[in-house]
Amino acid sequence: MATEEGNSDNGVKLSQVSADVLCEFLEVAIHQILYVRSLYPSGIFDRRKKYNIPVQMSRHPELNKYITDVLEGMKPLMTKDEIQCVSVVIIGPNHQPVERFVFEISQPASRSLSDDSYLLKMEQLLRAFLLRISTCDAALQSNPPECYFRVLVHTKSSAVFSIEDSQFIQDFPWIEADQHLYNLNDARLTPLKTMYSDLIKMQLYVEEIDPKAAAVELS
Repeated sequence: MATEEGNSDNGVKLSQVSADVLCEFLEVAIHQILYVRSLYPSGIFDRRKKYNIPVQMSRHPELNKYITDVLEGMKPLMTKDEIQCVSVVIIGPNHQPVERFVFEISQPASRSLSDDSYLLKMEQLLRAFLLRISTCDAALQSNPPECYFRVLVHTKSSAVFSIEDSQFIQDFPWIEADQHLYNLNDARLTPLKTMYSDLIKMQLYVEEIDPKAAAVELS
């Protein structure tokens, strides 16, 4: 039995489901990126299961809180379809970005879901993303030591008013990102995965500077 986006109530419901699914997935994906790209010692991660595959999740309280706060803060914007993409920016020791994992997110022209397709197809699609992240090391250069990261949320212009009015944002303030964090000059692009479903459209790619050794030399 399917639910289609035919009236405002169904539209709101589907938007909320989409936001919940994406935020749950992005939490796991961000942890997996941090583990695979060795931004933190492997000892702070625990092996868990998500979408019936093993994943690595941090147990560091401050790190986990930062990721959770970012996702909770962007969920209202995602519900209103005001987010274009979410990027995990890996920044080198000279405070210049060396790599960006970019999740481009959009909605189908007409959204719908059924219990069976939602539970089975969506899990399969999102599982494939996590598996691709787990093996992306083979396609990417090693990062310099002492890197750190930021999560950037790229919004539509209409989102400015939503951000200013949000009570949650007042507790976890958002600021406009410096341009150098989302503008990698002459970056090499590596596509990782694309998905199309009745609920969500998403593609993931990585941008990295070449060579990354130059990031250390410039500091």
